[in-house]
Amino acid sequence: MIEKTIATGTHGRYLVAPASATPAPLLVGFHGYGESADVQLERLRSIPGADRWSAVSVQGLNRFYQRRGNEVIAGWMTRQDRELAIADNLAYVAAIVDGEWEARAGSRGVMFAGFSQGVAMAFRAAAASAHTVIGVIAAGGDIPPELDRAALARLGHVLLCRGARDEWYTSATFAHDQARLREAGVGLTALEFDGEHEWSDGVIHAAARFLNERVG
Repeated sequence: MIEKTIATGTHGRYLVAPASATPAPLLVGFHGYGESADVQLERLRSIPGADRWSAVSVQGLNRFYQRRGNEVIAGWMTRQDRELAIADNLAYVAAIVDGEWEARAGSRGVMFAGFSQGVAMAFRAAAASAHTVIGVIAAGGDIPPELDRAALARLGHVLLCRGARDEWYTSATFAHDQARLREAGVGLTALEFDGEHEWSDGVIHAAARFLNERVG
């Protein structure tokens, strides 16, 4: 047997909540495994002051049906052909950001925000962004291992959040991620809140402060 891969075109889905006024910076979000763009858009819109940003929620290209229902959900990648999936995802996100930047009269730059599996995509997209990166909001997920110090240094500022009882994003990984960001000279706000694997009220309030501090 010979295993091969081939490039092919596909269509992705994303949602946009325009800013209350333009021009405005972009707030680009990435959902967790087995979720949808709709869920992440609600997370972004739950942040006080987020209406001053053009919110863009990107849905993973790997769509499937929820086992217990008919809802369409998605994931970002598996370990199979991982590097190719990363390249596909980055090209997909770059096309979205470029298009919405032009359509929404983007200004100042882009903030990337991820939850759970979407955190890795937020970091990757920020490190590869052709537009000015304002920062990254990360909750319940770790920094992907392939990003080196130079790539992380492009992030500027990061809000890194973990629930104290989160069994997926462990305290050891949380500490390791903080060390990686500090070594790269990244401005870091670390939050460990009383909760589990969730986008909690603590994350929402911290994100509101973080957004306000970045654009005033």
